[in-house]
Amino acid sequence: MHGARSTLGLTALAGAAALAPQLYARVSARGRLKPASAADFDAADAALVLGARVWPDGRPSRFLRQRVEAGAALWNAGHVTQLILTGAGNNREGLDETAAMERAALELGVPGDALVKDPYGYDTRESARNARAQGISSVIVCSQEFHLPRAMWLCRSVGLTVQGAYPPVLATRHHTARGYVREIPATWKAAVEIARDAAT
Repeated sequence: MHGARSTLGLTALAGAAALAPQLYARVSARGRLKPASAADFDAADAALVLGARVWPDGRPSRFLRQRVEAGAALWNAGHVTQLILTGAGNNREGLDETAAMERAALELGVPGDALVKDPYGYDTRESARNARAQGISSVIVCSQEFHLPRAMWLCRSVGLTVQGAYPPVLATRHHTARGYVREIPATWKAAVEIARDAAT
């Protein structure tokens, strides 16, 4: 009996340790992570719209389209004056995520002079760094809800003031559930990278 209790205790501790970075990211994002339709965002320099999968014919995937829609909603509401469309200009399939994002944004009525493409945003950390290098100091990051706590932490780590805007959560899609699970190791990776940079 004592051995079983010890095993359960160790399992609980291991689970808590595995979740610690994600829990920290979520707590630190509290109050600044909202649906893209919310009316109470603080004005920011730009919406930082993060890249995602593009179909072979150049169409944005559902998740990517939703991220652009979130950015367009922020622009239409006057919370931002520009959208930074950041992703891989040449991803693993040889496709340009930012070109697909630009087409979607134009279709949604965002004018071309409000769009800035960053084809070197190969991951969230690089997207945040690139925005900072462009002189941006505050952003509203646009991505799915499961991704935003980590994305916001990475933005803060490079000196950006950050809020997060997410599209409607697609609760019935298995990709959404998988996204929440993937964020556990991904947030650990982010925590290690942030700690390493802070130590140098």
